Order: sequence, then structure tokens, then C-alpha cells
Amino acid sequence: MDVEEFDSFYAASVGRLVGVLYTMTGDLCEAQDVVQEAFVRAWDRRGELDRSGHPEAWVRTVAWRLAVSRWRRTRRGAVAWVRHGPPPVVDPPGVDHVVLAAALRELPEDQRRAVVLFHLCDLSVDQVARETGAPPGTVKARLSRARAALARHLTVASAREEVLGA
Repeated sequence: MDVEEFDSFYAASVGRLVGVLYTMTGDLCEAQDVVQEAFVRAWDRRGELDRSGHPEAWVRTVAWRLAVSRWRRTRRGAVAWVRHGPPPVVDPPGVDHVVLAAALRELPEDQRRAVVLFHLCDLSVDQVARETGAPPGTVKARLSRARAALARHLTVASAREEVLGA
């Protein structure tokens, strides 16, 4: 099946397949998703579909199996939710946490990653170097620059708080 044939096959059958899967699942969005995914998989196997002589049946079967798989995954999640109960209530982040997160967002990505791995994940400089693929000297330089930038950002944020709070 070449590209034009597949396009024609898709155009002729997508609506019908979505309708069938919608009827089978009772969820239009889910039907659209699984049919679309089935067509993506069909595209990769269009040579086999051409030989089978029943490409629409193949897509319908794959879409149904995808829907069942999603349903099972959702069901397992619901069972786990019941078994373990809802997650504990977590207090919202404090002002300090929000200010720190905002300051970290101002850093270049490589510096931010080094700071988080070193200070929040408690990795050594050598471990950060291995994880990031940077030499230890580079990690040390990133940490130094990040700390200096964070000090500036946090000082400005602290001054803003004092002005707004006063």
C-alpha cells in the first residue's frame, strides 16, 4: 500500500472506525485516540495490510486492543488508589520555597541542574560530573556561578518582600 492508497484508506474508514470504537467504548475521545494510534501503527505495517486484504479489520482490532489495554491500566490505577487511599495532604509551598524556585528558574539550565543535583540531591561534585557528562572542574565553576547568581536573585527578592511587607 503506497502513500496515496493509505491516505484513501484512512479517509474512507477513519469516521466509520471512530464510530464503531465509540459504540464499543462509550467514550468519543477515547475512541478517537485509539483509532488514531491504530492508524499510526498501521502506517508502519502498510505492506502487511495490503497483503492481508482486510486493513480495516486490522485497524479495528488494534484500536480495540488499545482501548482494552487503557481500560485495564485505568482499572489497575483505581484499584491501587482504593488499596492505598488518597495521597496525604501536603501543605502548599512556603514563601521561601517559591522564591527559591523563581530564583532557580533565572539560572542557565546547566547551572540550575548542577545546583539541584549537588544541594538538593546531595550528590558529590564527581557524581554530578558523571551524571551531567561535564568534567568536575566545570561542575565546580557552574556551582560557583550559580551560587553567586542565586545570592543576587535572593537578595533582590528579599528586598522586594521587605518593601511590599512594610
